[in-house]
Amino acid sequence: MQLDLSGRTALVTGSTQGIGYSIAQGLARAGARVAINGRTAERAEEAVRQIRQDVPGAEVITAAADVTTEDGTAGLLEALPQVDVLVNNLGIFGAQPAMEITDDDWRRYFEVNVLAGLRLTRAYLPGMVERGWGRIQYIASDSAVVIPAEMIHYGMSKTALLAASRGFAKEAAGTGVTVNSVIAGPTHTGGVEKFVYEMVDSSLPWDQAQRQFMREHRPQSLLQRLIEPEEIANMVVYLASPLASATTGAAVRVDGGYVDSIVP
Repeated sequence: MQLDLSGRTALVTGSTQGIGYSIAQGLARAGARVAINGRTAERAEEAVRQIRQDVPGAEVITAAADVTTEDGTAGLLEALPQVDVLVNNLGIFGAQPAMEITDDDWRRYFEVNVLAGLRLTRAYLPGMVERGWGRIQYIASDSAVVIPAEMIHYGMSKTALLAASRGFAKEAAGTGVTVNSVIAGPTHTGGVEKFVYEMVDSSLPWDQAQRQFMREHRPQSLLQRLIEPEEIANMVVYLASPLASATTGAAVRVDGGYVDSIVP
């Protein structure tokens, strides 16, 4: 398949590391002009340098801003008023006993994991509709469907993304703009490594720790290993391409078979 995004501009939030970085790199390989977003210019510039090194000829720019705030979002929109592909990837997670999740915790998870993406969708969707082409994606999680007992606030925020993407897909119906969510399964990132060692014996070598974590805490996985960020990125790049023009309002799974369902 020719996943050609030449002439398109893409913004990936939270793309200085992990899944977001791999998505940005994948979009750059497909020919898109990619804006790297992080809270600090230093981290965004480092990610830009790395992608330019790994993808010769890539057009990559910095879009440093804290999109969890209205002021930060306004600054980003001033610098980047128009995009063709928006990937709402930014998110936080962490284990916390259910009865110890405070009102402030609930608000923080909603504001970072949900509201930041909704703001950007409201800002960029009208221009996409006017131009008759666009792609908006929300990076959700298996936790949206299989709520983890150790972090139900995170699960709640990812469930909200499924509803938001479906709703905005209806708003964009018939315009040439698609809106989807990607249900990512347990994925190997630096943050997840830290989380894994919070859940299992921290003295174990990584390979053993990963397998113990999957066996004890994610036994539903059919892959029986953590997913690599590039595997998530492959799906995102496809959904961003013209070849995915008939896929909208969907929750597409890249979960390693974690969600025990035969329908998406």
